Amino acid sequence: NGTSQSSSLCKTTSNTAKSSRKIVFVGLEIHAQISSNSKLFSGSQVQFAAPPNSLVSFFDASLPGTLPVLNRRCVEAAVMTGLALNCSINKKSLFDRKHYFYADLPAGYQITQQRVPIAVNGSLSYSLCIDSKMSQMVTKTVRIKQIQLEQDSGKSLHDDTRSQTLVDLNRAGVGLMEVVMEPDMCCGEEAAAAVRELQLILQTLGSSQAVMAEGQLRVDANVSVHHPGEPYGVRTEVKNINSIRFLAKAIDYEIQRQIEELENGGTILNETRAFDSKLGCTVPMRDKEGKQDYRFMPEPNLPPLILYDAKSLPANMNHQQVINIDWIHERLPDLPSVKRKKLVEQYGILPEHSFTLLNEEGLAEFFESVVKQTQMKPKKVIGWILKDLLSYLKQHSLTVKESPVSSFVLADLLNLLEKKEISSTAAKQVLAELWKGEGKTPLEIVKEQKLELLQDQKELEQICQAVIDGHKNEVMAIKAGNPKVLNKLIGLVQKKTQGRSNPVLVKQLLEKKLSG
Repeated sequence: NGTSQSSSLCKTTSNTAKSSRKIVFVGLEIHAQISSNSKLFSGSQVQFAAPPNSLVSFFDASLPGTLPVLNRRCVEAAVMTGLALNCSINKKSLFDRKHYFYADLPAGYQITQQRVPIAVNGSLSYSLCIDSKMSQMVTKTVRIKQIQLEQDSGKSLHDDTRSQTLVDLNRAGVGLMEVVMEPDMCCGEEAAAAVRELQLILQTLGSSQAVMAEGQLRVDANVSVHHPGEPYGVRTEVKNINSIRFLAKAIDYEIQRQIEELENGGTILNETRAFDSKLGCTVPMRDKEGKQDYRFMPEPNLPPLILYDAKSLPANMNHQQVINIDWIHERLPDLPSVKRKKLVEQYGILPEHSFTLLNEEGLAEFFESVVKQTQMKPKKVIGWILKDLLSYLKQHSLTVKESPVSSFVLADLLNLLEKKEISSTAAKQVLAELWKGEGKTPLEIVKEQKLELLQDQKELEQICQAVIDGHKNEVMAIKAGNPKVLNKLIGLVQKKTQGRSNPVLVKQLLEKKLSG
């Protein structure tokens, strides 16, 4: 497992002499809402932000005499996710009742898979940067203990002004996959990278939309700290973290809090904590000392869930009535790791650039579309995509789909640059105009603003000569053996030509004149 040896990568465990003597374990429990039109055991629709209690069936409200009917789509999504995470799929899994009493759980129990879950013993590989420039990446693996199917609960809305709690059961019974990761991580950065990779996999599969802002991916982090050679420390659980950035912060804060507590002779309580994002710290919720007895029992209204593969599938069985693991396996799409590898191999881009392309929804497709429509080399295109396009989108909080500059238009602009019809300075000016979304083509903007490259070499030679004549000190510095000053002269020529000169040609002309 990637715990002790990876502590050098984690800022939290190595930033003080004290803390470097501790071994840190971080495990995660992730609830992913299954992307399905209806709930796990009822026909009620699943829809975010619907009016309160508008999507509640008799079963969801736990009226007497109602029975669960398992949703095939949810089972297929769990199998697909299990296969993508290298799990063994259990051909026979069981449903159980987990009892606890809360206002938003009308039945007084949740249907889950405590004894035999649908998938077990998997692994997830994820990568993270080990320097600030994003140029060195390391790949790590976290073991997946299990994936289980279970129902979500309703939502309690606390109205403090009236001192009352309102219950919305729209979410009650929505299908969840709980992914349990072993404590193979040692800091917030690792946990955040693992969850981001899982999120990308779920979105690629379509098994969950995994939008954290809509509660479709919620993370509980288990953190414990101990001295080397001593028994494992007492763990705390930080519940319901709903953003990857907060996940990293919550874990790192909790590690530091536990280390300081132990250094000061205190003890760590086995408790549940919440992360307060405004204060940037974890706060106690309830302690777990009196271990809650959930009184698990087999769900009497659901038979064992039986899955088949190509070998075990009975010949006379109706294919609509069964789930074939091999059939799902054959139809798995390319996972993010495979997509990244293909991008690097096909276009010769850097591995870290392939991560950025996949991390932004639709950016890889945008990049490939530009590459197909331009003569510019992919290695140069990637610079325009990441430095210019992406930074603009981030600045204006836009998604790739919302970009005012289409892949076709950007390719058009890059073609002008590649054919040496405009300089890169002019190309940036054109791009700045294109962001306005006025519907003009790059060529129209070039003509309007007279940004074409100077084709008259004699005129360019005269401008170069004028710059040389007006900057004697720089010329002396270059002749004395400081070639870097030449860039200043190139910049001055560019300024005089308002970015309409080709820097490569300018450099050649200046060098020729200076050596003459």
